[in-house]
Amino acid sequence: MRFILRIIGLSLLLLGIYLVGKNIFFTTNVYPYWWRGIAADTSVLALTIGIIMLIFFPRNMKNLGWIAVSAGVIFVFMSSSAILNPMSLWQFFLSLISISAGYKMFTTGRIPF
Repeated sequence: MRFILRIIGLSLLLLGIYLVGKNIFFTTNVYPYWWRGIAADTSVLALTIGIIMLIFFPRNMKNLGWIAVSAGVIFVFMSSSAILNPMSLWQFFLSLISISAGYKMFTTGRIPF
């Protein structure tokens, strides 16, 4: 029974991430000078390296992974290549409930309510 609850938790977690993530777009621009696109390229690289470090590297490298993810997020906003579309309060509430309940079900195997 716990295995089924973990599968349901994972699917709820992915549904919540999808509901939030479908309103975020990352764009790239063609810049006339090569140095203007560095922040956008660096943000993608830093986010990718940070996630790989968090998932696959040993525990003592996790802090560097979080630093790389933070730098990637900062570079996204520096390059202005993230577009956030409006989201209704109901959709935000539904995604937040889905993410938190799904995470709790996935990690513990119990219904959090």
